[in-house]
Amino acid sequence: MGKSTLDWIALVLIIIGGLNWGLIAINSSWDVVAAIGGGMTGTVARIIYGLVGLAALYTIYYLFKD
Repeated sequence: MGKSTLDWIALVLIIIGGLNWGLIAINSSWDVVAAIGGGMTGTVARIIYGLVGLAALYTIYYLFKD
C-alpha cells in the first residue's frame, strides 16, 4: 500500500519535530521552531508544535491500521 499525502505530511512534521528536539538536546538555545515562530509561546511556534503533535498521533494510528 502506498503512502497518501497525509502520510507524507505527517512524516515530514515528525522529522521536523525530531530534528528540533535533537538540536535542543545539543544546545537548549537552538530551538529552530521557536526562532521561526517568535519564541516558544509565539502563535506560529504553537501552531507548528501542535501540528507536530497531531502528526505524532496520526503516525501512531498509521502504525496500527491494516
